[in-house]
Amino acid sequence: MSYAHLHTITNFTFQYGASHPAEYVHRAAELGYDAIAITDECSLCGIVKAFVAAQEINFKLIIGSRFTLSNGVRLIAIAPSKLAYAELSGFITLARMRSEKGSYEAHFEDLRFRLQHCLVIWIGLTETATQSCSDVADLLKAAFKERLWIGINHQLDGTENETFIRWLTISRTKQIPLVACGEALMHVKDRKNLQDAITAIREGVPVTELGTRLQLNAEAYLKPMELLDQLYPLELLEESAVIADLCDFSMNELRYQYPKELVPEGITPLQHITNLVDEGKAARWPLGVPDSVEVILKKELGLIEELHYEYYFLTVHDIVRFARSQHILCQGRGSAANSIVCYCLFITEIAPGQINVLFERFISRERDEPPDIDVDFESERREEVIQYIYRHYGRERAALTATVTCYRPKSAIRDIGKALGLELSLVDHLSKSLSYWDREMDLEKRSEALGLKIDKWILIEFFSLVHTIQNFPRHLGQHTGGFVISLDKLSNIVPLENASMIDRTIVQWDKEDLEVMNLLKIDVLGLGMLTAIRKTLDY
Repeated sequence: MSYAHLHTITNFTFQYGASHPAEYVHRAAELGYDAIAITDECSLCGIVKAFVAAQEINFKLIIGSRFTLSNGVRLIAIAPSKLAYAELSGFITLARMRSEKGSYEAHFEDLRFRLQHCLVIWIGLTETATQSCSDVADLLKAAFKERLWIGINHQLDGTENETFIRWLTISRTKQIPLVACGEALMHVKDRKNLQDAITAIREGVPVTELGTRLQLNAEAYLKPMELLDQLYPLELLEESAVIADLCDFSMNELRYQYPKELVPEGITPLQHITNLVDEGKAARWPLGVPDSVEVILKKELGLIEELHYEYYFLTVHDIVRFARSQHILCQGRGSAANSIVCYCLFITEIAPGQINVLFERFISRERDEPPDIDVDFESERREEVIQYIYRHYGRERAALTATVTCYRPKSAIRDIGKALGLELSLVDHLSKSLSYWDREMDLEKRSEALGLKIDKWILIEFFSLVHTIQNFPRHLGQHTGGFVISLDKLSNIVPLENASMIDRTIVQWDKEDLEVMNLLKIDVLGLGMLTAIRKTLDY
């Protein structure tokens, strides 16, 4: 029997999923699945983590995302090809950019034009749906034709037979194939308590007050093949493998390209950067460039050409050039200070004679790591530089890197404590006393010291959940200044969304994801001391 799991919600659907992307991938491989699709809610936030895990064990990963449309239609879109992936990423961007941070707005009318190559699994309607199942089936069939399936999700809630008969009737009437598509909110059944706690955190009430908002049972997990065989007709399980076979896309196919308009027509990028370096070194050494410097420059430029980093240096140079034209103080720092090219491009102010220059600390073919140029700008005027980047390259081609805010001990204690309905005084006490609680017995002593009588098993569960939820993502934040700038639409590679700050957009991947996918970021940072120096100079 062949089977691919096609409906997977990770903890990157924040406060819904109860397992990491990598946990799903490894569990799917253990169970003998053909493949697994990661389908977070209007998001590709966790897909790189899943990709890394799948690469390590040579397991097939399918890229997808789940949506609830404004008319109540619920569906999963899957990318079988690179073109389909770009469509999916662009559709997520469109839906996210329409809304404030943390939410999205997707319309049925967008589907036909935005997802022309994606595979679509219709998984139901919400209670507020504005159209009947029959009407929705007609519309979806007209839009997606042979790329449409109806997903069957058996969660043993007592309505399986009735629901299946209804979907089977629609399938036969509208000629839409059925496929096994059970929702997974956790990779193993044992995560149910954590999933309940996460639901309580999301809803802002203790677990005991959630009622029907809780999952009815612990069936939303990756099931063994023998159990799947009991739940679904064989044809539906085999149909999931048919969908998997249609999916040839791998994240390895994504290719990042630097902006190229910075190079004048008629010359190569290396010639342009060499010309700029020649101008810079003439200004830096007006009495003549030392032979030792020329040797190092030749070596640096050769390595930049070999590793194809010309456009990266030119982009940083352009940003610094703008800042200097506006009399904004700026200074490159970190390992970039080991580059004479950066010194000649006025990105850094450290002359090679001032330090022992070791360029390999900055760029090395052996380390196979991209360059990392951090540039500090006056903190009070950094926004001018940021808006220049958006204005010059366009919102479609430039966005800030995301940071994933994760649970740490204090936040885990507070959120899990509230979810379990513990006394706020105990929760507050524990969150401030991290150094001396690491066993269930300690929790009992602390509660007794505060005059609280709490069931021992609740304390044991609290202890377990706090440890499990640590390092779970809580939400996407905004990097302090790491920009990703691309040649074409950035959303062809990674979805964009609004940041909490006005006039800011971020990509859905963090620094580690960008490194995995070989996307270079440019750090546009703010430094208060440069503002202080500017004010001093102005007096």
